[in-house]
Amino acid sequence: MTVLMVSGTGTEIGKTVVTSAIAAAAVAAGRSVAVLKPAQTGVGPQEPGDAAEAVRLAGPSVTAVELARYPEPLAPDTAARRSGLATLAPAQIAEAAQRLSLDHDLVLVEGAGGLLVRFDEAGNTLADAARLLGAPTLIVAPAGLGTLNSTTLTAEALRARDLTPLGVVVGSWPQSPDLAARCNLADLPKSSGLPLLGAVPEGSGNLASDRFRTAAPSWLAPTLSGTWSAESFLSTWSPQPFTEPSPTGTNPSPAGV
Repeated sequence: MTVLMVSGTGTEIGKTVVTSAIAAAAVAAGRSVAVLKPAQTGVGPQEPGDAAEAVRLAGPSVTAVELARYPEPLAPDTAARRSGLATLAPAQIAEAAQRLSLDHDLVLVEGAGGLLVRFDEAGNTLADAARLLGAPTLIVAPAGLGTLNSTTLTAEALRARDLTPLGVVVGSWPQSPDLAARCNLADLPKSSGLPLLGAVPEGSGNLASDRFRTAAPSWLAPTLSGTWSAESFLSTWSPQPFTEPSPTGTNPSPAGV
């Protein structure tokens, strides 16, 4: 796996932090890494974007490349149209990723928003770039209520296009997960048909870079150069089976009595 697409079920769910963690884990494993952000939206000319954030967190050895930047925080196609700037075609994304793959062991291509966000007037998306590259796609998903539907839809959209969904990483695992989040750990693989490949703790993007790099492998499965175990994580966080509370003032009778 030289090129990996990193998509999500939506926006603001931790794609950049997950991308940074994968980069950090790969660097720790001795691999050379590039992060490609095809379309950066909602950032001014001199502000650091997502690719620069990956370098800050994962380390200066990571190569960061950004292809297009649009000032408003909108879908790339809409942001380009409103700003009068050129849109980005899948072939441009694929060409940039292939060029980076000549000098790097791993190229991470971080999408904008969800998988099917439009990049240009023709309706092309990150999925079209993935097809040109023949690259698998990692799905970054939120932990809580609603994630089963959006993650499964994203996986189905990839399969419908004859693309390879690699697995799912929870982009921001809560410090105090509610019942829905804990149940979703077991339900996500069943619903999406994909393995759970990691869970990044919420707030990880605020860590000092050295602490982030040290911890990153422990958040990711071996497929992503990490040491994280889905089985161990599930055993820690899976809720106990539901039991009907006893009526007030009574004791439950043994079965069959």
